[in-house]
Amino acid sequence: MQWYDIVFLLIALIIIVLSLLQGGKSEGASGAITGGGMNVFVKTKERGSEKIITILTFVFVAVFMFLAILISCLQAAA
Repeated sequence: MQWYDIVFLLIALIIIVLSLLQGGKSEGASGAITGGGMNVFVKTKERGSEKIITILTFVFVAVFMFLAILISCLQAAA
C-alpha cells in the first residue's frame, strides 16, 4: 500500500462523514408521493455550520480529484 492509497482512504472517509452530516435539502420520496414540498423554487440560504460543512465537502472533493489526476499522470509517465 502506497502513501497515496492511505491519503485517498482518509479523504474518502472524510467526504463520507461530511456528506452524512449535511442535512436533507428536500423531503425526499415521501414528499414526492404525498405532494408535499411544493416550494422547490424557494431560495433557501445555508447558514452557519451547514455552510461550513458544504464548503468543506467541496474542498475535500476537489483535493481528492486533483490528487487522483496528479497521481494517475505521474504513474503513466513512469
